[in-house]
Amino acid sequence: MPRDIMNEIRNEIAANKVLVYMKGTPTFPMCGFSAAIVEVLQEMGYPFKHVNILEDQEKREAIKAFSNWPTIPQVYVNGKFVGGCDIVRELHASGALDQLLKEAFAGADTTAAS
Repeated sequence: MPRDIMNEIRNEIAANKVLVYMKGTPTFPMCGFSAAIVEVLQEMGYPFKHVNILEDQEKREAIKAFSNWPTIPQVYVNGKFVGGCDIVRELHASGALDQLLKEAFAGADTTAAS
């Protein structure tokens, strides 16, 4: 049976309150934009999961089609596409990202490691 990459992406997004498709890992980001996203999310203190798209070329291309967004990193909160690095930084500066994350984690234990 052929791989259903779009379904894999849907499942990953649905299974995580905050998911970052990024180059590298949170401990070793492989581009400045991915590093900036990790820095913002870690500073805010909310747990997040990541998918290293450098390990999966098919997923790297598929996530761009899935979101209709041409660049990586991509951030999803509560199943919804938030944006890339510039948008996340703007939302963080305005306080809107904190509000999104508070809503996503309302009633949840946020002490889990990323």
